[in-house]
Amino acid sequence: MAPASRRGADEVRNRRAGIAAPAHGWIVKTTFHGWYVVGSAFVIAFCGWGFGFYGPGVYLSALHAQHGWPTALIASAVTLYYLCGATWIIFVGDAIDRFGPRRVVLAGACALALGVALLPEARAPWHVHGAFMVMSLGWATMSGAAINAIVAPWFEAKRGLAISLALNGASCGGVFVTPLLVGLISRLGFRAGLWVAVTIMLLVLVPALVVLRRGPADPGRRPSEAWSRRRLLRTPTFLTISIPFALGLLAQVGFFTHQISYLLQFVGTQSAALAVSLTTVAAVLGRTVTGLVVDRLDPRVVSAANFALQAAALGLAVLAQTVPAVYLACILFGLGAGNVITLPSLIVQREFPREQFSRIVSLVVSINQFTFAFGPAILGVLRDWSGSYRSAFLFCIVLQATAAALVLLGRGQVLHSDNV
Repeated sequence: MAPASRRGADEVRNRRAGIAAPAHGWIVKTTFHGWYVVGSAFVIAFCGWGFGFYGPGVYLSALHAQHGWPTALIASAVTLYYLCGATWIIFVGDAIDRFGPRRVVLAGACALALGVALLPEARAPWHVHGAFMVMSLGWATMSGAAINAIVAPWFEAKRGLAISLALNGASCGGVFVTPLLVGLISRLGFRAGLWVAVTIMLLVLVPALVVLRRGPADPGRRPSEAWSRRRLLRTPTFLTISIPFALGLLAQVGFFTHQISYLLQFVGTQSAALAVSLTTVAAVLGRTVTGLVVDRLDPRVVSAANFALQAAALGLAVLAQTVPAVYLACILFGLGAGNVITLPSLIVQREFPREQFSRIVSLVVSINQFTFAFGPAILGVLRDWSGSYRSAFLFCIVLQATAAALVLLGRGQVLHSDNV
């Protein structure tokens, strides 16, 4: 490596470690800009999940109350929303690489705000479907693939912690945005409530985008050959990442969708809401603790353990006969919930060329979303067929066990850029 290139690479490593350039012979400690990017990504995840993942349940309830349309008809718009979002997510990594994270997220935030604001104007069910299709562009640019593509280029040694902290915004979005939406709609009405909500979202989000910029390039690294999506879909290393997490998220999203209905068999509405809150808090705790240690561990082994923990929690839910056991099952499931959207990128980081990270993670997240979009419906069918959630949760346990086995099959299949 030429001296200039070596110096450039050293500067990049120093920036990623939070160390500024030498001044008068001394190393000056400064705040690494990557941590500002993590803070911005936290806000993006907070708004993206708050309005784009937890919000649809509130919107559908309000639409049903306002128009009396069948719930199944309105809910089909959410399935379309996730399927469209999964399609756009495939291209999010490439878009961020080409246009930069600030432009992509700003455009997506405007689309999400516009789609939400259009919902109260719906006069026919197809209007709702159109509004959700607009929203899907925003969800794609503010969900897991985007967060990973924004944060990951800034970090190496602490990437797991950085992504975990950023994605904690997703859980916090569920804790704070859902009550905000419900409160505003109940006090101001459907139209005014949502318009005020999206205005608040933009006022919070847009200033946070100021610090966003591309991650530092590494002048000492040779560019690698671009991986086509078709090639990835034939690569065992990729398949043992995408398939396990798709199965795990199918079980997870299905459980969360039916969690309240399951809990109401044992407790009242307020206690059920408390159990959901405890699950969310556990997700934040589990993701943070895992982020502190995962960079020193094999992420595939951690992933398998995480799937096993959620399978055990579902097993407890199947056997639970008392309220404390039900609460414990929810907390245990929550401890692994946040990690399911964090761990795939950490495996990709270790096993694929850095230059391909955004493209590969986007494809993983897209496959996950195509799959989990059907989770609520599958569990609903199993519940109606059997008359209880026992068969639905046993199905989820099988999915989690299969995911744990498949993710371990990929151990040792590392495709570093030097080997491409």
